[in-house]
Amino acid sequence: MALMKTPAAGLTLKKIFLFWLPLAATWLMMSVEGPFIAAIIARLGEAKYNLAAYGVAFSLALIIEAPVIMIMSASTALVKDRISYKKLRNFTNGMNVAITAIMLILCIPAIFYPIAEDLINLPAEVARLTHIGFITMLPWPAAIGIRRFYQGILIRNNLTRLVAYGTVTRLIAMIATGWGLYFLGTVEGVVIGTSALSMGVTIEAIASRFMVHKMIKKLLATDFSPENPADTPQTYRSIAKFYYPLALTPMIALTSQPIVIFFVGQGRLPLESLAVFPVIHSLIFVFRSMGISYMEVTIACIGENNEGYKPLRNFAAILGFSCVGILGLIAFTPLADIWFGVISGLPQDLTDFSKLPTQIFTVIVGLSVLQSFQRGILVNARMTPPITFATLLEAFSVVIFLIITIHYLDMVGVVAGVISLVLGRLAANLYLFPPFFKAINKNRLVIPESQTISN
Repeated sequence: MALMKTPAAGLTLKKIFLFWLPLAATWLMMSVEGPFIAAIIARLGEAKYNLAAYGVAFSLALIIEAPVIMIMSASTALVKDRISYKKLRNFTNGMNVAITAIMLILCIPAIFYPIAEDLINLPAEVARLTHIGFITMLPWPAAIGIRRFYQGILIRNNLTRLVAYGTVTRLIAMIATGWGLYFLGTVEGVVIGTSALSMGVTIEAIASRFMVHKMIKKLLATDFSPENPADTPQTYRSIAKFYYPLALTPMIALTSQPIVIFFVGQGRLPLESLAVFPVIHSLIFVFRSMGISYMEVTIACIGENNEGYKPLRNFAAILGFSCVGILGLIAFTPLADIWFGVISGLPQDLTDFSKLPTQIFTVIVGLSVLQSFQRGILVNARMTPPITFATLLEAFSVVIFLIITIHYLDMVGVVAGVISLVLGRLAANLYLFPPFFKAINKNRLVIPESQTISN
């Protein structure tokens, strides 16, 4: 008998909430990492150079990590018996080896410095610090792949609280490493930041492996058992066909951020726009994190025949409107002055400058919940290519709208940026609706005629 997902029969809003809450808490806790590390580096010598180097090193490592970001969704959807566990584990390990090898090659000075100094145009000192930080992050991408693989198994088996516990161990390890190196007083800021990140994720990967130990023993004792007549055992070919569209999605999405920054700097009031954009983005990310994890919730709870669709749809609607409403209370009320002026420390002119783009940006948190729900339905139905095409459309649309709003409508850079991001996300949502409804009908539960009630 195959290991089953979270039962979709009898699914209620309360059950969905209890399943979703630890995953949302996980993303919220991860959002603490950036401000914590930046605060430490800012208190050390040569803060400007080290902060710049940390940002570049982290961005490069993030791009290399992109292919394994969606492993958690794949693990949640696919791992249900001995064969699928071993195949996806080996597939994940192969990807981890590949991205680590790529990162190791990039660490070679003869390769790294032409990229850093000639392509990215970093000053010599920033390039030197970035190189050191990049080397320190060598374990980071593979550790991400390992922990996301095991966390997918936990999510599939209704153990989301253990995912949150793993993130707690990550934060403790990161904070301990950061503070420990800080008080040594001899370590450069970029090394403190990248070491803290690498140690935190490595500890989380190890903790996830221990947490999933009992589930692995059950998986290894579980033979393949088709849930539908058309089901066949997983193969590397079938996994690749399923996963590669998912892997391309974050790789495409990660290219959008530097493009937006580039265009924002070309709009009106570029200095002010570039100054407030990351502050606004960090606020939006707090609320977007509520919806990011909903993709795994949908995959785990929808059921083989979409019997959990209606309660999941209703919860997504409540979650989306709630996130938009709460963020709106901040964006459209004096709470904006408290967030930007007091908490974020912006001067009054930049606080006022941040309000309009934040108000426009508010709607994207609801669209993000919708996107996670759409993607979860498609992954459950093994229809992953539309997810990649939607991401391509979103990136292309963002660029088109940036060109229109900045070069033809002469908008303020940050306002043009948030409008373009919202419209790009809306385009992706609209594109996903036809395959989304097709996936729902494909796996819809059919009640046998003998079980229907006649009048």
